[in-house]
Amino acid sequence: MTTSTSGAVILTCLASLWLGLPGAYAQAQETAVPAQPARQAADLIIRGDHIISMDAAGSVYTNAAVVVNQGVIVAIGPIEQIFSSYAPASVLGGDNRVVMPGLINGHSHAAMTLLRGMAEDMALVDWLNKYIFPAEIEFVDPEFVRIGTELACWEMLRGGTTTFVDMYYYPDVIARVVESCGMRALVSATVIERPSPGNANAADSIEKGLAFIRRWQGKNSRITPVFGPHANYTLNIEQLREVRDAAKNAGVGITIHMSESQYEVEYSKSHYGKTSIELFDSIGLLDLPVIGAHVVWPTDAEIPLLAARRVGVIHNPTSNMKTAAGVSPVARMLEAGVRVGLGTDGAASNNDLDMWEEMRLAAFLQKVSRMDPAVLPAKTVLNMATRGGAEAIGLGSRIGSLEVGKRADIIQVSFDDVHFQPAYDVISHLVYVADEQDVVSVVVDGKVLMKNREMLSIDTARLKQEVTRLAARIQKTMQSRHQP
Repeated sequence: MTTSTSGAVILTCLASLWLGLPGAYAQAQETAVPAQPARQAADLIIRGDHIISMDAAGSVYTNAAVVVNQGVIVAIGPIEQIFSSYAPASVLGGDNRVVMPGLINGHSHAAMTLLRGMAEDMALVDWLNKYIFPAEIEFVDPEFVRIGTELACWEMLRGGTTTFVDMYYYPDVIARVVESCGMRALVSATVIERPSPGNANAADSIEKGLAFIRRWQGKNSRITPVFGPHANYTLNIEQLREVRDAAKNAGVGITIHMSESQYEVEYSKSHYGKTSIELFDSIGLLDLPVIGAHVVWPTDAEIPLLAARRVGVIHNPTSNMKTAAGVSPVARMLEAGVRVGLGTDGAASNNDLDMWEEMRLAAFLQKVSRMDPAVLPAKTVLNMATRGGAEAIGLGSRIGSLEVGKRADIIQVSFDDVHFQPAYDVISHLVYVADEQDVVSVVVDGKVLMKNREMLSIDTARLKQEVTRLAARIQKTMQSRHQP
């Protein structure tokens, strides 16, 4: 631009200001770029090629991201939109990653990882009475529970499980491990008639259980204390009523083995003239929030009853197959409106805590037992491990799906491995192809607990040493017992 030209422009702008005419200055104002709004601060953004929300509408996002702040999901949307609106403190990259809710293990005995492989290939009752119960009396103490629970938490986190329901002894120890490792859990105070680790009998279990519940109610939002009456063959009807009353007065729920085996059902009939479910209903136990573990043998009349009482049923396919407990009528229960989730049971009867395996086997068992390949499709099974599982354990309003306002329990699954190719159907691959080794990052309550397969909340090397040392002591004791 020449000097004369620039001078003419300046004179035109001045004239525009003086006369109020639409000159060059006014045109310059109209074409000015508006100021960009400031981006909102966020703790974490999690990217993914696919985001499987598991919300009621079945929303699936591609090339998207989830925004987390103060432990809560605050936004989900296209990557460009998210990064133009939010300034994160940290980011989990999403190339070849599927983002989805954390898995929910609705029934476990976490510390029994240390009894893995101790007794195999026998009926449930013999397995319990001849091996497990005696071993627990001999070996289970607070240190056993601490190490065994931490081992279970490591295994569950590695496989993408973010929440579990536990039934074992020394619940304060379990809760402290959960608090330390960052997971979410319903921790039950186990009640059983026989002498058990830390308890003399049922009355002692209830008294100590109440004290545990009072200590942990409201203490940590990730830990929910509940009662865990073992079963109707390890507690009599009066003791079951006492647990019912204690739970009701404390304002907590119950998790209990329910109609797990034919032995249990026949025991109940012979002692009380009712099936297990009929017995529990007759004493008002099902009026409380109840998680029923297994439910392999409900009658046709009991299935709608479970739906009406809003019992959360937890299907444990691997354990039920291994102990030959039977095939739970999961498809029929879902059709009747029963809330059904998935669980692993304890590692002593599984023998791992892999929820991907539970999904796959749950689907296959229903298909072959009904002789119908359309039964329990992949999307339904994935729901049982996430949103449906959260509803079954009473946490459906807080976790189980990726929705704004819910707690940020989120995992990333890597599709890098060749076994995912070709990836025509992401949800099908999650159920029928993925396993625990494919999980790369885990977030619970907004905190990253595993990042790119590196465990951040548990010292893996220290844990391995503790497990090895304790297992060697247990094995030495058992070998000396069997020497002539």
